[in-house]
Amino acid sequence: MHDHASAQEGGIRGASNRRLLAFSLAITTVVMIVQVVGAALSGSLALLADAAHMFTDAAALVIALVATAVAARPANDRRTFGYQRAEVFGALVNGIILIALSGWVAVEGVQRLLDPGDVEVAGGLMLVVAVVGLVANAVAMWLLSSAQRRSINVRGAYLEVLGDLIGSAAVIVAAVVIVTTGWVQADAIASLFIAAMIIPRAVGLLREVVSVLAESVPQGTQVRDIREHIRSTPGVVDVHDVHVWQLTRGAPVFSAHVVVDDAAMRDGRASAILGDLQTCLSQHFDVEHSTFQLEPAGHVEHDAHA
Repeated sequence: MHDHASAQEGGIRGASNRRLLAFSLAITTVVMIVQVVGAALSGSLALLADAAHMFTDAAALVIALVATAVAARPANDRRTFGYQRAEVFGALVNGIILIALSGWVAVEGVQRLLDPGDVEVAGGLMLVVAVVGLVANAVAMWLLSSAQRRSINVRGAYLEVLGDLIGSAAVIVAAVVIVTTGWVQADAIASLFIAAMIIPRAVGLLREVVSVLAESVPQGTQVRDIREHIRSTPGVVDVHDVHVWQLTRGAPVFSAHVVVDDAAMRDGRASAILGDLQTCLSQHFDVEHSTFQLEPAGHVEHDAHA
């Protein structure tokens, strides 16, 4: 059974996650360039919109790969958290570009739909390029299909490629309509459909960036639950000044002032309590970087809040 599974996952699909993402990026980038050229030659707005859609995935993969390398750089006295926010700034630029591109495509699509005028679309060339995109996306999905069951990052890339495949399918349908009926508005409808797929993702990306830069509590993290866990730790009397934020996606940071009973402080159990608290944050809330200030019950914190 084990040998059979290994054989199935051998070859190119058995490569490391980073190499699989790199393969997927290469395919996506080549097809995106082909679609841009095809859009210029055929006059198809839908092909250009699909190229923009593929740009979203290519940019996301570039950000992920570059951020992985940049984030690995060690912290120093000027950047005590290292370079983990490189991914956030990359995502900010990506989100702004996507909003601008999708907005332009939407406006142009509506204008072409309402008043096609002298717009000419070479449906045959449009169909050929769209089929190339569909096949390329299918290959990328096949490459990622095995690893996406083991890695959440690869799973994200797999779903993005699936979105590209749907976009290519929409362009193919529009191209077939144009070739068979000459109704060029089908190109505009396909472009609006693809823009509608891009805009929510771009808005969601910018919302996440703003949340990180505003140092908001990570989505899904319940500060009330964390407080209750800390207060239930033996030796802990209370907790205040609780702060939770994230450096980038999946990198939450936590700090708190924890009031410990006097007996625990006298008996030297403070170190054990600190270990229990850090283990609690790591196991129950997936917070690897936590900072606790332990205080005796009689300590007065003048600027206590939260």
